[in-house]
Amino acid sequence: MPQTAPPFAELLANCQRSAVHLEMRDFYDDPDEAPRVAAWKAGHRPDPNDRASWWRPWLDMVAEVVSRGVVMRRARIVSEPVSEYTRYLYDGTFTNVAAGEQIRWLPRRNASDIALPGNDYWCFDDQLVRFGYFSGEGAYLGDEVDDRPEVVKLCASAFEAVWDRAIPHDRYKI
Repeated sequence: MPQTAPPFAELLANCQRSAVHLEMRDFYDDPDEAPRVAAWKAGHRPDPNDRASWWRPWLDMVAEVVSRGVVMRRARIVSEPVSEYTRYLYDGTFTNVAAGEQIRWLPRRNASDIALPGNDYWCFDDQLVRFGYFSGEGAYLGDEVDDRPEVVKLCASAFEAVWDRAIPHDRYKI
């Protein structure tokens, strides 16, 4: 049964083989991210040569997890033409890739025949799913974890279907 999720860092720290993330929204309204989005709108772009200025502590956590041999993959289903927020994500994704995360993009029109869960999620080691809940305006509302085998199987298979069809970040152009 769904239950309140432990802290995300704890879930990632306990991960042994794989952590996959499926994002299906065109906008997230994260107050912690707002200053980075505002800076991007003003013309600032992450400097590939200034790793110290990149998104912390997230990228440090990614690098640590990947260094332990965990494969981290993220797939984003996006509407096209892309939203302004998706452009912001796209412009900064090279930092995630540099930290060791593999990222692919799937135009929403190419996902119509894939059975997808109703919410974004992380799936850890094909054993546990962490669903994230958002308002219609993109505000984070909370999360739950679920370890029921049928839920984990649905999420794992949905992710793989998206991943197989999605375009690697270095080849996706907006």
